[in-house]
Amino acid sequence: MLYKVKLKNADETVLLDDNVYEYLTSDPYLVKVDFINNLRRHSSGCAVFQKTWKKAEGTYKTETIYLHKLVAERFLSQDKSSSNNLVGALNGNKLDCRLENLAFRSRAVASRQRKTSSKTGYTGVYKENKRYRAVISINRKSVHIGMYDTPEEAAMAYNKKSMELYGKDGKINVIKKQTPSESSGD
Repeated sequence: MLYKVKLKNADETVLLDDNVYEYLTSDPYLVKVDFINNLRRHSSGCAVFQKTWKKAEGTYKTETIYLHKLVAERFLSQDKSSSNNLVGALNGNKLDCRLENLAFRSRAVASRQRKTSSKTGYTGVYKENKRYRAVISINRKSVHIGMYDTPEEAAMAYNKKSMELYGKDGKINVIKKQTPSESSGD
């Protein structure tokens, strides 16, 4: 069974497996802090629990628990290693905390999977004059793949090189379909 839990500060829901939901609603500490009803959408896009307590000396302590990390540590700890110690969502949806969607991965893989900041909307694709350059990072160095007439062509070249170099751990751009007016040129 799949559970959908509404976030406190957003019109979005978190997806959970039934055994995960059972754990989150039966663990004594998580029940005490009403964890399941106080999940919020963090600025990073994932679900988080945050609570601030006033300490005896007058200072404050904030506890932050990232849902995807809690779930992975509790249910997938056998997959964690010294190099694969960051938790990521395989489908890119940080609110999908089903066990089949969470995986421990290395910092390099997590970095490759990060959302692009390129103005073209594609990882590794940059506009230069009226053409598009495709580049990929290899051992922390930017390597030129080629120059292309459209951002989509450059993104496809990036995807091919990414699969060749990194396999399933490579970043793959989702190519937008061009409309006839876009492909006819400027």
